[in-house]
This record gives sequence, structure tokens and C-alpha cells, in this order.
Amino acid sequence: MSGIFRKALLVSVAFVLCIGTANAQLPNEKFGKPSDLEWDYIGWGDAIDADAIILCKTMTVTYQLSDQVDNYNMNSSEISGDNISDFSKNMIDDSNILVKYTVGLRTKIMKPEGAKHANIDITYFNADNGDVYSRDEVTDMKIKVFTKNEKGKVVKRNVSTSSFAQERVDDNYMVIHVVVPDVEAGSIVEYQYNITSTRPTFLYDWLFQECIPTVRSKCDIEIPAFLQFNMNVPINKLIKSSVEAGRLAYDINRTDMKKGKTCLSNHYKIVGDYILPKGQALTHNQNAGDGNKEAAELEIAPFTSLIVKPENSTPVFMPAGSTHLRLK
Repeated sequence: MSGIFRKALLVSVAFVLCIGTANAQLPNEKFGKPSDLEWDYIGWGDAIDADAIILCKTMTVTYQLSDQVDNYNMNSSEISGDNISDFSKNMIDDSNILVKYTVGLRTKIMKPEGAKHANIDITYFNADNGDVYSRDEVTDMKIKVFTKNEKGKVVKRNVSTSSFAQERVDDNYMVIHVVVPDVEAGSIVEYQYNITSTRPTFLYDWLFQECIPTVRSKCDIEIPAFLQFNMNVPINKLIKSSVEAGRLAYDINRTDMKKGKTCLSNHYKIVGDYILPKGQALTHNQNAGDGNKEAAELEIAPFTSLIVKPENSTPVFMPAGSTHLRLK
């Protein structure tokens, strides 16, 4: 083997390994420090010319349970695989169930005109009826802007959230208008916040498709097995979904709880990768090597959920590997 050919082969192998490493490490789902690859990221296919790109958006949903959740027949902590079908023979008392959403979003501004995409709206339930149990709460909002100075050093800036305007959009919903100042091309903006809800029979929708390209969108939900939802997941090759049986720990910080209690749960994971806005040509990263482009009016419906008989819901206990995802 000639030296020139050997050198070319080694360069080709190194290039493939770099691509494999990039695909394996991107996106970075841990918030607080963008990765080196994200700083160098310029997009893919038709996303290269985008004004801004969402590098990663995640939502984790978990239920905070108290042993006082019962249906006047048995406590939910007494559910097992043998008696789960008996649990919902009566109405379920959901007044001691909270739902906590942890949301994260990381956006990279690619061009000066993309600075507008640093501003987002957070919509949350807040009924205009004076009932504190009909209001979700947005807490722990953190917004950071990362830039690089002329020496290539990363500079982090925390954005104050105290001055964000809130607006009522209808009788049931409020919106927080998040405005991030002094954002420039090359900046990476991170948003993190929690929503605590008193409505266990309702789940917020999750949008995979935005007005700008999205590298990764991930929704992770763990639901007590005594609440049965129909899960409508978009049918699209860019969306992968799974569900498995799990166990959900009770909130040990509650005064009415004993440590160590868990209940059966259904654990959903729905992940979408390399999603372009509707109407753009689709170049999936797996097809980039052969130069093919699939022109498509790509429209990906949101991930939605619908409780089945919220006051008398037949539980679903799923053995490992089974599913009751309903595809739409």
C-alpha cells in the first residue's frame, strides 16, 4: 500500500469517526454549558441557511403523589399487578396529585436577523375564576446567554426574569413574554423553567416542529398507572416513541407520607431529531451521504394526550416491552 493511499485512507477513517462522534454527542441535553460541538455547529442540509436553530428542547413530566390519593376502595400505594384492575371501581380523589413539568430550551442564533428567536412565549393554565386549584404555577425560570469574546473565551450572562410581561389570552390561559436583550449572531441562549400543575388529568401538548429548525426535541413523561391516557404521537420517521412499565416514587417531603412507597407507572419517551419547519425540503442526516433530498411539505402534529374517563379511569399496567401508545 502506497504512503499516499495509506494517508488518504487514514484521513477518510478519521473523518467518518468525527461524524460518528458528532452524531453521538449532539445534542447536549444537559443544560448549563453548551458543548464545543454546539459552538461549531452550522446546521444540516436545508437548515444551514437558517437565521437560528433550536439545538435542544426537552420536557420532563413527573407526578408528585401522596398516599392520600385513593378512590375510597384502597390507597394507590397498595396497587400491585394482581389488584390494579380493582383500583378504579370508584371515583379517584385527585386533590393530592401534583404534576411537575421541567422544560429546557437551547437556541443558537446563526445570523443577526435571528436575534428575534431569542424571545419566546410561555403559555400556562390560569383560570380567571379566583380558584387557586385552577392555576398552574411557573417557577425557577433561568435564562442564560452564552457568547464568545474576541479571544474565543465563553462569556455567560444571566438574564433577569423579573421584568417579563404577562398577558391573559383568554379565560383559562396566561402567557409570559420572554424578551432577551443584547443577543447577537453566534450567541447561544438557554431557557429553563418549571410548571407545577394541580390538574393530574391534563397534560400540556408538546410541539416538535417550530418556525426554525430543531436538532432534537424530547418529551419524557412518567404517569401513574391508575391514570389512563390516550397518547397521540405523530407518525413520522423523525419521531421515535417508546413506553415501558416503571415505578413512580411518592413525594417523601409530604407530611402525610411514609418513605419508600412507589406505585406502578407508564413511562413514555418521545424523541424527534433534525426537524425542519413546515414547507422546507427535508434532508435527513442519515441520507446526507448519498446526496438525496426528499422534498416534502413536512407537517408534524404535536404530541398530545387525552385522559380516558378522568373520574373513573381503568388503570393500565404494562409488562415490560408492551405498549398502549395510540398513533395519530
